[in-house]
Parts: sequence; structure tokens; C-alpha cells
Amino acid sequence: MRSLLLMICFFSYGSHVAQSTSEEKIKETITVFFEGFHQGDTLKMKSVLGEKVLLQSAYINKEGESVLRTEPISALLEAIANRKPNEKWDERLLDYKIQVDANMANAWVRYEFWLNNEFSHCGVNSFQLFKSNATWKIIYLIDTRRRKGCGK
Repeated sequence: MRSLLLMICFFSYGSHVAQSTSEEKIKETITVFFEGFHQGDTLKMKSVLGEKVLLQSAYINKEGESVLRTEPISALLEAIANRKPNEKWDERLLDYKIQVDANMANAWVRYEFWLNNEFSHCGVNSFQLFKSNATWKIIYLIDTRRRKGCGK
């Protein structure tokens, strides 16, 4: 009985360590994405993106209607590459909630977006990631955007 308990504890601990390592790698992937975003380095951003990435935004328009906008990832990358040199985009990541199951993961990341040091909006980025050959890649990104209820 005692050896059974030890085995259960050992496997539970091993599973927890693997989960923590995966969570750290996922957070690193998202960090690299935003380093590229802030530096205007689309190659760095592409290094952590999957082959086909779905990009969406969910928000409430001025008429109060719920909108889901889908754009190609190339539109975001083009906007980053063509950003004006004096324009500062600062997406501040506030916290991470990461869930992992085998080679699939979700990261729920609250953020605030500042444009030229002025608060613009806040929301959540939801990343879906896929692990292939020991590397986590972003395959889906959806965000929300709002100006109120940001916890400021």
C-alpha cells in the first residue's frame, strides 16, 4: 500500500513538473511574439506562428452590436512592418492563465494597449497553441477590445 502511494505521488509530481515546463515554454512563445510586435520585427513574430494562423477580434461596435472580425495574419504583420517610426505601440500583458493537454494549449492573457503613451483600450488575448517537434506555435489568436471596465 505504501509503495502504491509513493508511485502515485511520484507520477503526480512528474506530471506537474512537465505541465510547469510546458507553461513556461508557452509563455516564452507569447513573449517572443510581443517582442517582435513592439520592435516591429515581423520575422521574430513569424518565428512563433504556425503555418496557417487565424486572427480574430470580438468587440462591441458604436451601435452596441456584437462583432466578430476576421483578418489574415498578414494584415497584422503588414501593419507592424509599416508602422510609423514615431508611433509607439505598447501592449502590456497583465497576467496569464495557461491550460495544456498533450500537444495543445490555450493561454488567456489580459492586456492593456497604449498608443504613444496614452491608454487606448484593454481586453483579453486568447492564444491557441500547438506543439510540434518540441516547439510551441501560435495557431489561433482572438482578442477582445474595450475602453471601459479595464480595472484601472
